[in-house]
Amino acid sequence: MAGSEDPVFLHDNFLEWCGNQGVPVIEDFGMNLMQTEVAPWDFYGMHGAICLLKGRDDFNSIFCFELQPGSHSRPMHHIYEEVVYVLEGYGSTTVETPDGQKHSFEWGRNSLFSVPINTRYQHFNGSGQEPARIVSVHNLSFLMNMFRNEDFIFNNPMTFPERLGPNGYFTGDGQMIELRPGRHQWETNFVADIMNFELKGWAARGKGSSSLRWVLSDGTLGCHTSQIVPGTYKKAHRHECGTNVITIDGQGYSLLWHEGDDDFVRIDWDHGVVVTPPEQMFHQHFNTGNTPSRYLAIQFGTVRYPIRQVKKDTWGGRVDKSVEDGGAQLEYENQSPLIHKMWLEEIDRNGVASEMGELFDEAKIRAGN
Repeated sequence: MAGSEDPVFLHDNFLEWCGNQGVPVIEDFGMNLMQTEVAPWDFYGMHGAICLLKGRDDFNSIFCFELQPGSHSRPMHHIYEEVVYVLEGYGSTTVETPDGQKHSFEWGRNSLFSVPINTRYQHFNGSGQEPARIVSVHNLSFLMNMFRNEDFIFNNPMTFPERLGPNGYFTGDGQMIELRPGRHQWETNFVADIMNFELKGWAARGKGSSSLRWVLSDGTLGCHTSQIVPGTYKKAHRHECGTNVITIDGQGYSLLWHEGDDDFVRIDWDHGVVVTPPEQMFHQHFNTGNTPSRYLAIQFGTVRYPIRQVKKDTWGGRVDKSVEDGGAQLEYENQSPLIHKMWLEEIDRNGVASEMGELFDEAKIRAGN
């Protein structure tokens, strides 16, 4: 404003809003959302924390919420989109659509859902003994910085009936949309258990790899679940910042590094651990246990609505194409020799047999040659 003693310069309205909420604001490279400290958050009627990952972008961020035993959230509606993943506990969510209909679905550990944009909803903890912990990945950060008006975001009368989908989408019905490996999608509003949902093979991303993309409430927050079978690991790849990778289950770790650097950042997995790789930083996921490992990735932009040109390029073919051919993926034969050696040592300690012998001379690697 002209004449102001303190002119606005490089201001972030979302971070200002976060600082005014009276809950923990945590910033780190990765964090365990199961162990994140939460505090009463009156605005949402739950306990919560604001989680700012180092590799986040300008479009999405994370809230960690906890519903106390026997409690419920405030009734809410807002024009920001969010994808909710249930870390622990069980309960239900009631949604009231613009035509006055009420829909209720019950969720538990590893449920995934999205309430259609600006639709009134309320969460309920189904236990009188234990808290329920949920994660919200949302684009409030972008909208708060764009509009700078809370009333516009949280008290907007606009309705979006085209986002609701069939009634069955609120209880887990859905539609499989098959395109090609890595692009197959399940469209719904609610998935009861992403740990045991059947995924589709995607061999180009690694030995035994499988994956499935979720289209939730026809939104613009994209997410997918991938699985790594025992004795294998994924190929490394890189992309723009802002993809939040949450460990669902299984034993393993992720490595992150910049091109040409053998100084790896290692993130060990546990249920609820999230890491958001920074811009164009290679990252690779490894199973070191005797059961399948799964993770959930959530980001801004979907294969249906990529929004940004960089997403169109990535999902148009770069995601599983070698970097040598202009893609984003590092093929096994081009990775650092240290990577396979490190993984072999880990699975040997765990008594897990490698399924990668046809791709690597593992006897030679174990011998240190």
